[in-house]
Amino acid sequence: MNTIKTTCPYCGVGCGIEATVEDSAAHRLTIKGDANHPANFGKLCSKGATLGDTVSLENRLLYPQIRGQRVDWDSALNHVAERFTKIIEQHGPEAVAFYVSGQLLTEDYYVANKLMKGFIGTANIDTNSRLCMSSAVVGYKRAFGADTVPCNYEDLEQAELILLVGSNAAWCHPIAFQRIRKAKENNPNLKIVVIDPRATASCDIADLHLPVKPGMDALLFNGILAYLQQNGRINQPYIDMHTEGFELALNEAVKTAGSIAQVAAGCGLSSEAVGTLFDWFASTENTVTVYSQGINQSSSGSDKCNAIINCHLATARIGKPGMGPFSFTGQPNAMGGREVGGLANTLAAHMDLENPEHVDRVGRFWGSDKVADKQGLKAVAMFDAIAAGQIKAVWIMATNPVVSMPDADKVKRALQQCELVVVSDCIANTDTAELAHVLLPATGWSEKDGTVTNLERRISRQRPLFPASGAAKHDWWIISQVGQRMGFKDAFNYQSSAEIFREHAQLSAFENDAEHQVRDFNLSAFTGIDRQGFDALQPVQWPVTTEQTTGTARMFADGRYFTANRKARFIPITPRPPVNAPDADYPFTLNTGRLRDQWHTMTRTGLAAKLNAHRPEPFVEMHPIDADKLGLNAHTLAQVQSRWGNMLARVELNPGQQIGSLFVPMHWTGQISSHGRMGAVVNPVVDPHSGQPESKQTPVKIKAWPAQWYATILSRQPLQITGAEYRVSVRGDRYFRYELASTEPGKDWRAWSRALLADTGHLDDDSCWLEYSDQQAGYYRTAYLPGRELQACLFVGPDCELPEPGWLGSLFAKTELSRAERLSLLSGLPPKGQADIGRIVCSCFNVGEKTIQQAVQTHQFQSVADISACLSAGSGCGSCVAELKEFLPKLS
Repeated sequence: MNTIKTTCPYCGVGCGIEATVEDSAAHRLTIKGDANHPANFGKLCSKGATLGDTVSLENRLLYPQIRGQRVDWDSALNHVAERFTKIIEQHGPEAVAFYVSGQLLTEDYYVANKLMKGFIGTANIDTNSRLCMSSAVVGYKRAFGADTVPCNYEDLEQAELILLVGSNAAWCHPIAFQRIRKAKENNPNLKIVVIDPRATASCDIADLHLPVKPGMDALLFNGILAYLQQNGRINQPYIDMHTEGFELALNEAVKTAGSIAQVAAGCGLSSEAVGTLFDWFASTENTVTVYSQGINQSSSGSDKCNAIINCHLATARIGKPGMGPFSFTGQPNAMGGREVGGLANTLAAHMDLENPEHVDRVGRFWGSDKVADKQGLKAVAMFDAIAAGQIKAVWIMATNPVVSMPDADKVKRALQQCELVVVSDCIANTDTAELAHVLLPATGWSEKDGTVTNLERRISRQRPLFPASGAAKHDWWIISQVGQRMGFKDAFNYQSSAEIFREHAQLSAFENDAEHQVRDFNLSAFTGIDRQGFDALQPVQWPVTTEQTTGTARMFADGRYFTANRKARFIPITPRPPVNAPDADYPFTLNTGRLRDQWHTMTRTGLAAKLNAHRPEPFVEMHPIDADKLGLNAHTLAQVQSRWGNMLARVELNPGQQIGSLFVPMHWTGQISSHGRMGAVVNPVVDPHSGQPESKQTPVKIKAWPAQWYATILSRQPLQITGAEYRVSVRGDRYFRYELASTEPGKDWRAWSRALLADTGHLDDDSCWLEYSDQQAGYYRTAYLPGRELQACLFVGPDCELPEPGWLGSLFAKTELSRAERLSLLSGLPPKGQADIGRIVCSCFNVGEKTIQQAVQTHQFQSVADISACLSAGSGCGSCVAELKEFLPKLS
């Protein structure tokens, strides 16, 4: 067995992993956290811990295809190169585009950016990171002169006050959140403030939750800035020496914020809560503000970022331990993409497209006179241009925009009419791959070889665990081969990812010294790195220079920034409400986000059975008062509709949800859910500075979906189901789970189920079936057990009250059911003496709610520690701790 250190491919925390390969041919391995990696010190979340369940060849794209026909690599690459070349000759370079991904490694990203911006000569390359952190980039660049994250994880542990703003870190960045939780346990003086319209799992450790009115964060931070000035808490010497523009920013803050009561009214908060926040911020030197998608995904996201940064600059809370404005990025290599210029408005190595000196420098380094010198089309505008026929060819890499983009049905229509759609991915069946003319098989995690950069600027190696599957190739190789075939052979003659990383480092160091305007991104320590050094590369935070070979923990300790005069800039902020506000036709505000156990469009996490158990269906979370007014009941289906599209979801009632607001998760695709694509509903309005879509504030309406019947099917084999308008399919442990519903009348369930569930050899053998039917009431239940091994079971009813699959699912692990189990099967309830674990709460240890309820009641547990000691629940990644507390007796 071979143990290899690599990096998790999920969120931006960048956790280190030790993967032990048990059987390379069978893709069997065990996963544990790397105890020596400075991002996680051995801890993993539920997603990272189950990576070993996601590396099979199921649904892998293994061979190149042109229009659905398998071809060899030469044919596929020549076809792509020839078509791109011809379109460029006929329509110019602006007629082609790349849409790439934070799932790419830095080396892949570098080559894609070099080909498009350096040799094709257009900046029409953008990334799905546009959807999550581009407003943070604008905020940093406007304030600091460069896209520089100043903080690190140790600052979270040294802070006395942490603001989590638009960040449900407990679910979206679980291991970083556990470091915050541990810091609070170790330091009782540490205060945590959550600023979020929803009461999320992150509120579990909060001393104060401010359920701010959606979109009004900038007003709140303008209020803080004004309060700091009025109470003598600004650092005037620092402002005078190291910043500019303070008076203009302060005047705007004072003008727009007003008194504490006015800020509270504008933000929909109590004056007491706002006053407490202002007092804590003013009086606490060691303050870290963590902000994420709730800030960024807004039509004024860039301004919100700068409103936060303004408060840190005014108090000199930056560049020192335990303080700073800390943007939490979403993807494993969003930062690496930023380094190489993966955004349509940036150039490689943190240089600028619209700076002639930078364009000239990059052109001289790459040996090209075609380097783009103006911004390309950002994501939403790019797909609009495809829809308008202006872009004739698009190459989509490692992402699924038909699901994840706003106004996603328009994106789908745009690709359907596009002249050439090329998709390179490791997954064969995605909503986007279905529309591709050319499919190119790329390596996936466990096969990739390169680097990623986490949200604290730490570069780590992602190392291969297995050889490439089928004919799959690394993305950098695929792009390089196309570049060579387009006539740029010398510039793309790469032989390894180590060679690309070395060139990336050399560009970062090129003319980046005291004689020139010094740039923040600098890897001069690696300009001579060889393959052996690359393979041995240890996690390190950039800049990593010849003078600072061990990296840089935090930035701006000397008060010098990357603007022309080396001073940070205050940005005057005028708070703006969302562009599309709720109205009489669409009275609710739709918020969107991630789930604890899923990642993006579930192409990887959906393969891990235990990750599908906690939230198995798309849902819409709403306040009970709103549900009562509309006559919506928990677990029924509802249609959520905007001006752009609609989706179906299960209703979940949560008093922590604001009245007038809804929340839906982002993960379900057309592959696994007939009507669960959140992107179809989200409005395509973008921030004018960053181009980031406003995914948190879409006006919608919601109404009951008049289902005539509901059904649950568990089957050992995957099924091809027709005749149900609503369909969701997820993987369980040794079975597949299907949730169905329809507005059409019921069917002949006996005939339908037997045709669906039985193989032809046993179709008429009644001894293989158990059956219950109440046709008049609309109930039907059946199970198929050839040889007494459960193959499938079906439960149909006129309402949503169907059996939970906890106990039923456990039966698929057995080769033969007992008589008691067969007698109980159609009830959906276990026989006496057998446990029903119920809905899964702790994914790490597969602990269900009924198990927890029984343990708490039997042992009279009073704390989560008691539950963990008995059941292990909550002792893994800790993301379920907030939910575990709900099972404990309420204190009077």
